[in-house]
Amino acid sequence: MIKPRLILLSVASLFISTTANASLESQLSQCAAIKDKLDRLICYDNLSSSLDSQAKTSVTTEAIAVAASTATVASTVESSIEDNFGKVKKAEEDEVSKIYLEVNKVTKDPYGALKITFNNGQVWKQTDSRSYRIKAEQKVFIEKAALGSFMLGTDDRNTTIRVKRLK
Repeated sequence: MIKPRLILLSVASLFISTTANASLESQLSQCAAIKDKLDRLICYDNLSSSLDSQAKTSVTTEAIAVAASTATVASTVESSIEDNFGKVKKAEEDEVSKIYLEVNKVTKDPYGALKITFNNGQVWKQTDSRSYRIKAEQKVFIEKAALGSFMLGTDDRNTTIRVKRLK
């Protein structure tokens, strides 16, 4: 739960940054209006040094507000990571790249490809034609591979098979 004090702090920092941006634009336009190259450069340098000192104070208040909101979001994201693994394609690169699951049931389709049901309800199907032995109650991992594909394997073997998620 976000405390009212943190909300007030984040709103205040947002207001300060908004007004700072408005004054920054006016100062930049004043510097741009100077005809002499050296005087214009000095104006930009003075503006830059004043921004450095302002940025140090505003960054710390914004970092506190961001840390508080990140802590609440992180707890809800962790619970859905395993449920969405292999199901939804996201552009973010900070996703989980490997999960461990326990096999509930293994069947074969008419073409000999494995269809694996896990204890959490997920169903994955083998997409390559390699021979692979797997049995119920065995711990396996599924990891991301190249071009959005997934590999299934175990830690005690050096071989994997390519799989895709059905459910």
